[in-house]
Amino acid sequence: MNNLMNFLHVSAAIVWLGGVSFMLFALRPAAMDLPPPQRLPLMTQVLRRFFRLVWPCIGLLLATGLVMLLGVGMRQAPVGWHLMLGIGLLMFAVFGHLYFGPFRRLRAAVEAADWPQAGQKLGQIAKLAQLNLALGALAIAAVAIWR
Repeated sequence: MNNLMNFLHVSAAIVWLGGVSFMLFALRPAAMDLPPPQRLPLMTQVLRRFFRLVWPCIGLLLATGLVMLLGVGMRQAPVGWHLMLGIGLLMFAVFGHLYFGPFRRLRAAVEAADWPQAGQKLGQIAKLAQLNLALGALAIAAVAIWR
């Protein structure tokens, strides 16, 4: 059971962090060659589809992480697990803000063809995604270092 929980946990993290890495380091730079009326709707649709994957990953990360943490007991769990839980909760909060704030406003700006506003919101999303990517790396490091 623990191996299955670990597999599901790591798989959800890979989907989320891998998708963020792809967006930040491959898609976004390549899309910058497109004019705003093409780039911004494209990025909005890509993010919409990606975020449909992120929500279940968050649920899976929470569920599997808690099952593993409670399985060994909070007091017996390694320090890195506690750090991962705290960092993970922060990441979920950042994503919730990103999704219900800048992403919602990005969609509205794209629908209104307000390209400067949409570009600004996409920039905010990129900064929040960079923060979450760094937090994800920190969470992984915490578990690897403080077993």
